[in-house]
Amino acid sequence: MLAHQIGHYSLILGFFFSILIIPISIKNFNKKNKIIDNKIFSISFFQFFFVLVSFFGLILSFVNSDFGNETVFNNSHTTKPLFYKISGTWGNHEGSLLLWLLVLTLFIFIFLIKSNNQPKKYRILTLLFQQVIIIGFFLFLLKTSNPFNYLFPTPKEGLGLNPILQDPALAIHPPILYLGYVGSSIIFSSSLAAVVAKHISTVWAKHIKFWILVSWIFLTFGIMLGSIWAYYELGWGGFWFWDPVENVSLMPWFCLTALLHCILVLEKRSTLSSWTIILSIATFMLSMSGTFLVRSGILNSVHTFANDPERGIFILIFLFILILFSLIIFFVFHKEKDQKIVKINWSSKEASILFNNWFLMYFLSVVLIGTVYPIFLDVLSSEKISVGPPFYYKLIIPFLIPFLFFMSIGPNLNWIKSEIKKIKIQIVLSFVISLLISFVILNQIGFVGLINSVLILVTFYLFFITIKDFFLKKFKNYSQIFSHFGFSLLILSILFNSILSSEKTINLKVGEEFSFREETIFFESIESIKNKNYKSIIGNFKIKDKQNNFLQLKPELRIYNQPVMITSEADIKTTLYYDKFLVMNLVKDYEYFNVRYQVKPFMIWIWISTVILVIGGFLSLFQRSYEK
Repeated sequence: MLAHQIGHYSLILGFFFSILIIPISIKNFNKKNKIIDNKIFSISFFQFFFVLVSFFGLILSFVNSDFGNETVFNNSHTTKPLFYKISGTWGNHEGSLLLWLLVLTLFIFIFLIKSNNQPKKYRILTLLFQQVIIIGFFLFLLKTSNPFNYLFPTPKEGLGLNPILQDPALAIHPPILYLGYVGSSIIFSSSLAAVVAKHISTVWAKHIKFWILVSWIFLTFGIMLGSIWAYYELGWGGFWFWDPVENVSLMPWFCLTALLHCILVLEKRSTLSSWTIILSIATFMLSMSGTFLVRSGILNSVHTFANDPERGIFILIFLFILILFSLIIFFVFHKEKDQKIVKINWSSKEASILFNNWFLMYFLSVVLIGTVYPIFLDVLSSEKISVGPPFYYKLIIPFLIPFLFFMSIGPNLNWIKSEIKKIKIQIVLSFVISLLISFVILNQIGFVGLINSVLILVTFYLFFITIKDFFLKKFKNYSQIFSHFGFSLLILSILFNSILSSEKTINLKVGEEFSFREETIFFESIESIKNKNYKSIIGNFKIKDKQNNFLQLKPELRIYNQPVMITSEADIKTTLYYDKFLVMNLVKDYEYFNVRYQVKPFMIWIWISTVILVIGGFLSLFQRSYEK
């Protein structure tokens, strides 16, 4: 009860400081001195501190099973393990929004400290724009989503947390993903402040690049964790299912990736300022749109948080205000004539970056249409459709070829202008090696279609060109090399995984077997185990290959008692070459089990390549300038 009250009043105090900081900041803005008043730092700290206290108050309420707290009652249970009691704090609508608010207040406080070499007016304007977002989230929490609503009389037991959310990967996935989402808020606020303060410059580009990288790193890693969780927990048997909630995290990633490359052009060549600002605004708007779609009840997904029209309308109105507000500032204050006009030569590095920006925007548009079109169709005509993987593959895969081509040649071009005739022998050699390897592979696996064949060739070219750059390039941009190498490895892993994957689904009784390719799968027995908050039914399967080697897989069915729910837990044998994936489900009469067996080549390399991609981002945070 005490933690509940402390959390509630701390949230109100945090809201008070978020209001208080605005008039003090405006007063300091109008002063002629170049130093930010220490009061602003203090108030910003107290704003963050009280939100932090509120968040810990909610955590303690979950740990102590305080079912007088409505949020705890709806999302916890006494039998739930301690780890999932803690992670349940943000595994719900109210708690996740409080985590959003916590990161918002933390990031603006860090920004004020870290930006002490930037102009005072720019820093204060960034603070004021960020406070608009913070106050909006405070109002959202206090009006529609208060995590400290009290229930009387106090229930003796809670309703429990959705069992599929009780997973280690998903426990850390939301906080990391939110760090990516919320990082984009600083980019948004900073960009608007730079426009108003006429601070768009190479100095600003170097400054804001840090926040772009931080946001990109956390968003990339967060998406990867969510993908891993969906792979083994939901039984999808794949790294990506084009689920709407997956898509709403992918769209800001496309935009943020484009922005990350665009800021390099602004830093080096003082151009593309308008496009940089547009991308900065769009990234955060896409993050907010994802929040609206997930929490409005519009999307039908396994991991949406809410189904409350009031909450959805609030976010929609707030999103509309932010979009209108940012567009007014952009068109009123950003004058292209105030910026240095620089011509871009088509054979330059900045041109290749711009071309790939266009492709990234195209990929984003495809995902956006595939996600929102079924929603609009449902609203307008009550017709329900689902947009599946074939839609995305047909529209995205062909355009990956020129995208990867520009990724390959771009790092080897010069800023301003490159001499096309001076193609280095190493580049030609990389292409020849790529061609030969692609031919050998395609000869082994058979013809996979013209587009896939060319895509394999171009991806191998990017793969070898980055290796060449690592050993032979004079100015080594290790972050770029790691990121491009990781991306090429990711595309190759996805390609071969998609082409070579195989599966079989069959209904089996205990004691039966089935053949698949050159393997025989025996359903030997089942066993039952009682756990604290669920009962397990474990299937014992033995897999024999043509060399008479045996592999034991034990997929599991979990029957949770609170809430009552049955989940399927796949058993996966992972090697460097393939995953063997086995999952089972109950059939209606409980006599048969529906068994799905999959062989997924190079699955682990999808995760490894993403980690390499993230390492590239981390290296960029710490590396010094590598080019003159």
